[in-house]
Amino acid sequence: MGLFDGLKRDKKAAETVKQHKKEEIVEDELIIDHIEVVERETVKPLVEQEVPPTPIKTIKDKAPVKHVVGQTKVMAIINQKGGVGKSTTAINLSAALGELGKQVLLVDLDPQGNSSSGLGIEKSQVHNCVYDVLLNDVAIEVIIPDVGEGLDLVPATINLAGAEVELVSEMARENRLKDAVGSLRGKYDYIFIDCPPSLGLLTVNALVAADKLLIPIQCEFYALEGVTKLLDSMKRVKTRLNPTLDIFGVLLTMYDGRTTLSRQVVEEVRSYFGKTVFTTLIPRTVKLSEAPSFGQPITQYDPSGKGAQSYVNLAKEVVQRG
Repeated sequence: MGLFDGLKRDKKAAETVKQHKKEEIVEDELIIDHIEVVERETVKPLVEQEVPPTPIKTIKDKAPVKHVVGQTKVMAIINQKGGVGKSTTAINLSAALGELGKQVLLVDLDPQGNSSSGLGIEKSQVHNCVYDVLLNDVAIEVIIPDVGEGLDLVPATINLAGAEVELVSEMARENRLKDAVGSLRGKYDYIFIDCPPSLGLLTVNALVAADKLLIPIQCEFYALEGVTKLLDSMKRVKTRLNPTLDIFGVLLTMYDGRTTLSRQVVEEVRSYFGKTVFTTLIPRTVKLSEAPSFGQPITQYDPSGKGAQSYVNLAKEVVQRG
């Protein structure tokens, strides 16, 4: 065998490999040729239709009252400490009393407007609110009727945030809310005032307008902190501006019976305030926290839950106390 015979064999083998690769490529091209290209149908995006907001009712649209209204009781739901359940209590106690057949008016005096939004009111649709009643001499007919069964509302908007400063220069600034609420006596069984978490002029207006105070206290470590200052303010208002002002009841909120701390706070508050403390304890539940985001009181959002039953029991206690 010559020297070039081996080279010829290698060349022939290389040509055979190239031929195989070429056939493979051709086969791949044939396969590709048989693939059908299917065009996708273009899906048109759905156009969201804007739902117009429900028009807010006026006092002229109020349903007729089916019972004789007795003596009106005006109560301020108050605690200078924030996050203790004032607005939650204002909404759910008012709704529970309305469902018991009472006529109830809730006055939202908190610039945050939690009671208004918690009852499903779109504040951007509110033209006049409690701010206009206090500072622009607008009649209390800004009431939004029938936000719940037997429940009407005087709403609040962000405009109320400037009321503290603007009231300073006004005549009879402490009596603005009292004069407005006074015209409604005899039309409602209960008028509740949801106060801001402060002791400013708005709260002073509530103290002057109210007959009694309902004080929610959270079952936490700092439960009684700040209550002393609130009681001092109450005494000063009682001495100079509202001689009939007194505590109607103390309500323990966010109670968790599984913790020793909650039980200790209950004992401490009961020993301090005595019989003014309500027997009903408001539990800490997820449903109570969720209900405002749906614009409903707990008696509608979760009527069979612990939170709803607690506020119904509280409403019965309020009626029994007279």
